[in-house]
Amino acid sequence: GVSEDVSGFVVPLCATIHLAGDTITLVLTSMGVMLMSGITPDIQSILPFIFMLGITMIAAPGIPGGGVYAALGLLQDMLFFTAPQQGLMIALHAAQDSFGTATNITGDGAIAIIVDTIASKFMKNTKIKK
Repeated sequence: GVSEDVSGFVVPLCATIHLAGDTITLVLTSMGVMLMSGITPDIQSILPFIFMLGITMIAAPGIPGGGVYAALGLLQDMLFFTAPQQGLMIALHAAQDSFGTATNITGDGAIAIIVDTIASKFMKNTKIKK
């Protein structure tokens, strides 16, 4: 039910931005790995990681597992993950990557509907005709 103009803009844009699925997955799995390693995650370490991860996921490659590989530097530099912890993150991400992909696709559809609603209201209010 989304107009062709809006879908032609939103779908390619959202296909390159893997924000929802990868960000949720990487935050939760990194907290799990921290807890398994005896480190208690706190808001002072996780919140900056979430913000930087949000920026990183905009540039993450659109290939399976691309998000976790783009985030390895953040895991190392911000959460001080060792090489074995990073390897565990890659394995955990690979095991559930399809769920993150489903989250991304659902979010993309929701964004397309929102943009279409805003665009149609804008077109009606400004009386712009195609």
